[in-house]
Amino acid sequence: MNYLALLVPVALAMGFVGLLAFFWSLRSGQYDDLDGAAERILLDDEEDEGPLADPVRNGTANRRQCSRPKEDDESKLYSGVSNAKHG
Repeated sequence: MNYLALLVPVALAMGFVGLLAFFWSLRSGQYDDLDGAAERILLDDEEDEGPLADPVRNGTANRRQCSRPKEDDESKLYSGVSNAKHG
């Protein structure tokens, strides 16, 4: 029975903290626009971004982006794939 004296106040405190978090989320506007994000994903962007820039070709790549895998590194990458090039 002694464990109930500890567990009941802990459970009530956790419930109170959860209730406070819920009221904070209501006040901060977390539930204002529930359908907006779902609809925005379906709409096209207004501006056309065009193709992505290649950082290796325009000289802004760092050392890690410029490094190419060695031949044996490439064969390790395709070890589970069976095709004509990496067979």
